[in-house]
Formats: sequence, C-alpha cells, structure tokens
Amino acid sequence: MPFGLCNAPATFERLMETALRGLTFEACLVYLDDIIIVGRTFQEHFNNIRKVFQRLQKANLKLSPKKCRFFRKEVSYLGHIISANGVKTDPEKTKAVVDWPRPETVYDLRSFLGLCTYYRRFVRNFSAIARPLHKLTEAKSNFNWTEECEKSFNSLKQALITSPVLTYPRTDKEFILDTDASNEGIGAVLSQKIGNEECVIAYFSKSLGKPERNYCVTRKELLAIVKSIEHFHHYLYGRKFLLRTDHASLRWL
Repeated sequence: MPFGLCNAPATFERLMETALRGLTFEACLVYLDDIIIVGRTFQEHFNNIRKVFQRLQKANLKLSPKKCRFFRKEVSYLGHIISANGVKTDPEKTKAVVDWPRPETVYDLRSFLGLCTYYRRFVRNFSAIARPLHKLTEAKSNFNWTEECEKSFNSLKQALITSPVLTYPRTDKEFILDTDASNEGIGAVLSQKIGNEECVIAYFSKSLGKPERNYCVTRKELLAIVKSIEHFHHYLYGRKFLLRTDHASLRWL
C-alpha cells in the first residue's frame, strides 16, 4: 500500500482484522502492523502462533524476522510492557516525559500533555494533577508559567515514574468500581479482588466544566458514577458489579 494516503491506516487495519477474524481477543491482538500473540502455556502459545501464521500466509502477508520476538515472558507492545504480572508503562517511553524540559510555548505544553494523557489510566486523579497545565492551553488564556504549573508539571513526571502495574480484568471475578467527586473534578478506580488483595485495573478522572461545577454535591457524586460507568462500559456492561461511593444519599439508586 502506498505511503501518504489519508485512509491507508484504516484500510490496513481492516485488512488485518479480516485476516485474523476469530483469533483476536482469543489468541492475539492486532493494531496495524503490531501483533501480539498470547498463551497460558507453552503449547497453547505455540498453537496460537501456528494459527496466526496460517492466517497471514492465507492473506499473502509476510513478516520481517528481524522485528519478531518469540516465546517471551515480557514484551513491549504499543508503549506498554505486557507480562504475566499485568500491564505497566514502557520505561523507554516514560523516560521522554521525565527528561522533558519545561514547556516554553502552548505547542510544547500540548505535546507534553498528549504523551502523558496516553498513560492517564495509570495515574490516579490525573485530571486534577494536570488541571493547571490544561488551563494554559485554553484559547483565551495567557501562557503564564506559575509555581502551581511547575508543581503540576513535576507531579505528572513523578506519577509516571512510579506508576503501578495494572492487573488484567478477569471475567470470573466481580468488578469493583469506586467513585468520588470534588468541586473541580470526578474520579474512579476499577478493580477486582484477587485473593485477599484488591488489584487495580484502571484509573479514570475528568475535570468538571463550568455548568457542572454549579451542581450540588449529590449531583456531582451522581455525575461521577454515570461518567465512570460510561468510561468502563466495555468492562461492566451486562454483568453485576459492586459500586462504592462515599455519598450515602445515592444508595437508594
């Protein structure tokens, strides 16, 4: 496929999804030319590799041996490190955030926030931490780097360095959704109890708009619940889950 065509990525992704139909989310995941093949055991992994290779051969697609890695217990995939323990940020990618110089323009700041936002599910209360920086990117805002912005900038760096390993969702376990709201934003934590420990699957946070900030406390807490369920819809839809909120007046729901 020629380079530079605006619809080339979508067309190629459609080709890959068609070629590997029935195997995705069972034996492999695919995003454009990046394929990750999984397996619980060596034999299962070997069989899944065979299935993927047969599909690629049938579609007349070829792989570059130099870019292939086989039978790894830990792999880098789309800026994440995937292992049996869970998902974590790729140190090579987060190093770019840590070494990022203080932004001098709105363009530089948007580039920094764009990279950080990619890993926002690893950072608790991301929107609250990044709020002073997002204010600088608003259309009518003057780019005035304050002490609050410096603190937010360093806090985001620190949060990405110390980001946790997120566990994989399990269909045989009950999901737990904790929600909370403040005057500035809402947040949630999706987790599951594995053994005696609650393991985090992902974090969610969102800043409140001007009309939303005028809500009463009950409405803000309810907004946190609604937005969190919408965000984690693909995990929660069609199954019972435990919802925890510190606002007692919403228990009747």
